[in-house]
Amino acid sequence: MSSFFKLEEHKTNIRTEILAGVTTFFAMAYIILVNPSFLSKTGMDFGAVFVATCLASALGSLLMGVIANYPIALAPGMGLNAYFTFVVCLGMGIPWQKALGAVFISGVIFLLLTVTKVREMIINSIPSSLKFAVSGGIGIFIAFIGMKNAGLIIANEATFIALNPKLSYDPNLLLTIFGLVLTVILMLRKVTGAIFIGMIVTGILGVITGLIAPPTGVFSMPPSIAPTFMQMDIAGALDLGLFTIVFSFLFVDLFDNAGTLVGVANQAGLLKDNKLPKAGRALVTDSVATMAGASMGTSTVTSYIESASGVASGGRTGLTAVVTAICLGLSVFFFPLVKAFASVAAITSPALIIVGVLMAGSLKNIKWDDFVVAVPAFLTMIMMPLTYSIATGIAVGFILYPICQVVVGNWKKVHPIMYILAVLFILRFIYLGAI
Repeated sequence: MSSFFKLEEHKTNIRTEILAGVTTFFAMAYIILVNPSFLSKTGMDFGAVFVATCLASALGSLLMGVIANYPIALAPGMGLNAYFTFVVCLGMGIPWQKALGAVFISGVIFLLLTVTKVREMIINSIPSSLKFAVSGGIGIFIAFIGMKNAGLIIANEATFIALNPKLSYDPNLLLTIFGLVLTVILMLRKVTGAIFIGMIVTGILGVITGLIAPPTGVFSMPPSIAPTFMQMDIAGALDLGLFTIVFSFLFVDLFDNAGTLVGVANQAGLLKDNKLPKAGRALVTDSVATMAGASMGTSTVTSYIESASGVASGGRTGLTAVVTAICLGLSVFFFPLVKAFASVAAITSPALIIVGVLMAGSLKNIKWDDFVVAVPAFLTMIMMPLTYSIATGIAVGFILYPICQVVVGNWKKVHPIMYILAVLFILRFIYLGAI
């Protein structure tokens, strides 16, 4: 084991790697509750999605550890699962089987782009301002969903949305606020697994106060994955109208995964000459995990920034990811707890808001004093929550960016791929309507 993962070369040991793997698991364990809570709203079987989430995450993390030897875990991406649920299925009325088909296709395309080295060209063609805006916009969108699900904000005829007037005395809203404040405190104190711990403590308090029905047990055999296994409709997803959906899954996964890989690898001291060795293997792992996840019954699987917590604990090799994979695999036996807590908005919503805060941090990297850059970036970001669509935000930004650059005479600085994408999005709006 030591020689396979090159522990001595990376100045680590088995004990440290195990501790780091467990740390990463607790930091990202919230996805086990949140993902089935999201996807089950589309009509998918809750238990099947739970098992698919655990197994796809375990498989992706295992492959990352064994193939790439990186201390990076994978799981269904936040933002992408929100897009899958609230935009594609609930917003556009597309059956979840077709949505899974779109996820599978995006994984296949991502694999082809990685193998053919086209990935680098695409990444280089997209301006950094739009990459940061997409990440930040998704964060705001996720936080908005969390507040809406919890009832913190409600519909209002005069202002469209407003703060819930029952905020000061509704027990469920107060429980949500408690969970949010507790999680913030834990985050500020840099407690490992702060989001997950916040969810568990909030759930326990809910049970004690009678606001949440107690779980029927702690352990059980995993529920059947049959209701979602191999149910993706690939043929249906190939419909022209789903082009934007496939592109959105692909685009967000492409840059979210690349950013996470570089960020965590840099923290672990794995970059060489500012480049990531074996990046191709890591990206292949991501695409294979996405295809496997869609086959099992979950949305896009991607690298998790929470892996940084494991690196902070000393994780330097793939053994960290393998340990995390084992923990994720064993999670399937804790279904009674997940079933009891995952459907409670007061438990999951604080996690969504905190994840939104973390993702919005990328907005600081945008050059807001450059109006040519600021306008497309801002509208990319703001259109996501206002239109309830990640795809619409991406489309608006990709259309406006080249237009702004052409107006100021910088048309040569815009990559040809950006012009092509802008035209495709314009045609999509004209002939197929809103995204």
